[in-house]
Amino acid sequence: MTTGYVWHERYAWHDTGTHAGLLPAGGPLQPYHNFESPESKSRFAGLVEVSGLLDHLLRVRARPATETDILRVHTAQHLERIKAGSAAGGGDAGDGASPFGAGSYEIALLAAGGTIAATEAVLTGQADNAYALVRPPGHHAVREHGMGYCIFANIAVAIEWARATQGVERVAVVDYDVHHGNGTQSIYDDDPDVLTISLHQDRLFPQNSGSLEDRGTGTALNIPLPAGCGNGAYTEAVRRVVVPALHGFQPDIIMVASGFDASANDPLGRMTVTAAGYRTITGHLVQAAQDLCSGRLVMSHEGGYSAVYTPFCGLAVLEALSGHSTGVGDPFSGTWDASPQHDLTPWQNEVIQAAEVLATRLRLRQPKPASAR
Repeated sequence: MTTGYVWHERYAWHDTGTHAGLLPAGGPLQPYHNFESPESKSRFAGLVEVSGLLDHLLRVRARPATETDILRVHTAQHLERIKAGSAAGGGDAGDGASPFGAGSYEIALLAAGGTIAATEAVLTGQADNAYALVRPPGHHAVREHGMGYCIFANIAVAIEWARATQGVERVAVVDYDVHHGNGTQSIYDDDPDVLTISLHQDRLFPQNSGSLEDRGTGTALNIPLPAGCGNGAYTEAVRRVVVPALHGFQPDIIMVASGFDASANDPLGRMTVTAAGYRTITGHLVQAAQDLCSGRLVMSHEGGYSAVYTPFCGLAVLEALSGHSTGVGDPFSGTWDASPQHDLTPWQNEVIQAAEVLATRLRLRQPKPASAR
């Protein structure tokens, strides 16, 4: 199996300032760094190389998205605001809490373009699947503005590029970031050819979206799990809800918003998924892609703010995508894999059962004949 891999050093140069976590430094807040810093991503890329896995991946060159690519998804006003702020030395993506520095417009274009490049590698047969380790992230960005650290909607930009240039029709987006993929859902809220599935911590961010009842116009499926869920709840939700929904939708390609902030030790989530859990989730998605769309699966990096643990979760996902084991393993597994929080609880199962019912009610199109896929 050939797995494409996108990483560019400029992703680490996206400047989010000397915030004290979420808040701007100043007064009693000593300058530190933003939670959305380069650390977890650059250390992930470093582990991919040091582990030897890089030698078993197909390097895919990142390229900037064009303005035409961006404008298929975002308004011209949003694009111009980001461009002007970047040229002036910095600004905010649009929600008042997503800072960026000089040159971040070009880096955001490179992030969206990196996701396009990964998608192109899969659709043209250069790779069976691909992982775009990009920054800034994208799944919270809506058409009119960015939010939640996201500037442009990387996956949506790649989807619209594929639909405009590659003849792709139906796309499924699976989002396992700990935060609701509200931006992607809003962009495709009235599009019956794009299925959005978000598996996230209930009412974490944004607090007013992502409920079970939040179904868009028929092809949005949310699985809001209670805080404290571990491998048991996540893998069961994927097996019992996500995979059947994918089979019902019959996509041409599966896109994944890959966030590792549901992992143990993450400062912005209260879940306990481990590298082993992410490996199992990826295995289910790889198998679904093989069953449904000739293996076409593209992952684009989103959140994950534990600099020490995110790299091992990412390595597990890349090993599952590529089928190659580095033998490195998870050095934290002795503690975190033994946690009792990985057992599926009755209250977690209630949410999964409710989502199973909703998955059967999705507005799905009839599958294409096998000869047409």
